Amino acid sequence: MASPLTPSSIHPPFAPYSHGIVVPAGQKLIFCSGQLGITADGGIPADCGGQTRICFDNIAAILAEAGLGLADIVRINAYVTAREHLAPYMDVRNALFSAPYPASTLMIVSGFARPEFLVEIEAIAAGPDREANP
Repeated sequence: MASPLTPSSIHPPFAPYSHGIVVPAGQKLIFCSGQLGITADGGIPADCGGQTRICFDNIAAILAEAGLGLADIVRINAYVTAREHLAPYMDVRNALFSAPYPASTLMIVSGFARPEFLVEIEAIAAGPDREANP
């Protein structure tokens, strides 16, 4: 299991996330490309919260292919297109994760390739490498 790094010599996190994460030796790493809020059949919710849920659902599906889940995420990079999307994004993220929280960055960007997208999320996960350690 990954361990959080929270040095007392720096300001504490502003939200439920860790400043750093230590991944123990022997863990496999999964790097997920940025996921957009689009369903397999092409549906795109109009709101950031709905898109965020789909992004994390897509990430969960990718991780499941490797035998991992959202609880194995150690790093999140998220991008939203406006300040008003920060809270809906964080509400969904905070409902999905518990301590130890992943390291996390959230940035406001000018947009994505298609204007209907409001959020994009990348993730890195670490978990037991059952193939190397059966």
